[in-house]
Amino acid sequence: METSLLVLGIVVFLALAFDFINGFHDTANAIATSVSTRALKPRTAIILAAVMNFVGALMFTGVAKKIGGSITDPTKLENGIDVVIATLIAAIIWNLVTWWLGIPSSSSHALIGALAGAVYIGAGSEHIKWSGFIEIVEGLVFSPLIAFVIGYIVMMILKWIFAKRSPHTVNKGFRTMQIITAALQSFTHGTNDAQKAMGIITFALVTSGRLDTMEVPLWVKIAAATAMALGTSIGGWKIIKTMGTKIFKIEPINGFAADISAATVIFSATLLHLPVSTTHAITSAILGVGSAKRFSAVKWGVAGRIVVTWFITIPISAVLAGIIFKLFF
Repeated sequence: METSLLVLGIVVFLALAFDFINGFHDTANAIATSVSTRALKPRTAIILAAVMNFVGALMFTGVAKKIGGSITDPTKLENGIDVVIATLIAAIIWNLVTWWLGIPSSSSHALIGALAGAVYIGAGSEHIKWSGFIEIVEGLVFSPLIAFVIGYIVMMILKWIFAKRSPHTVNKGFRTMQIITAALQSFTHGTNDAQKAMGIITFALVTSGRLDTMEVPLWVKIAAATAMALGTSIGGWKIIKTMGTKIFKIEPINGFAADISAATVIFSATLLHLPVSTTHAITSAILGVGSAKRFSAVKWGVAGRIVVTWFITIPISAVLAGIIFKLFF
């Protein structure tokens, strides 16, 4: 029993560490545009993002249940705890590598890929629910495309509405509006991303026999929300720089359009219980907005590097988790 509790404690620690890293890795998603346009000072933006992430994380659990039960059945895995440990270590490693390189990759992709890879190597392909896995991947793939289109449309509408207004007056007004959209973006980030750690912890509790269903306990919600908020408070300045300045020069009206577009996609996914990448949503929205502003204004070389990272994250995380499982279990 003591060993079981110790191992479960390690799983909870790793899951909260993933959530913490996810917080500072993905802080840029919520505040990059508002910081780059000086709508908010960096410290204020981070505090706002941390608070709203915490609030959002406590309010929903549908994504947690999807993460924990759609890829495999935790009640049928004899070595489920080992699978979870390999999954979390692989996802953490990939998140830290991409954070260090300043690339806004997806924590969601890393976790989904790692879980599939660990289950495949640790239990066999027959234990993967391929329909559930494909459904999740489809959500991860289509959400950035939808965010791009919405960002483009929203920016085109705003250009048409404010075409005859002074750019200085327009940007002054939207700089204030960005405070609201930064808060909204942070809230939606919490509603989706924090649930991934909740799902993994609950998965571990079920596979260890300590829970019968994927209903997320209150202490798991509070722990994951706190870890996400603390991670957010650290900030991910390398990624903020990439998203706020290197894709294209963002003005307040562009930041508003990108944030409202991404938040719409993320919150819609949360209501549908689909885990999506907040990183992909906001980055794609920024690309869509930039294309509407002026296609040539977007630094497509930087955008291409980001997209390549999106595509390689799931397979790399899967292989990494498989290797970790083989080495340690």
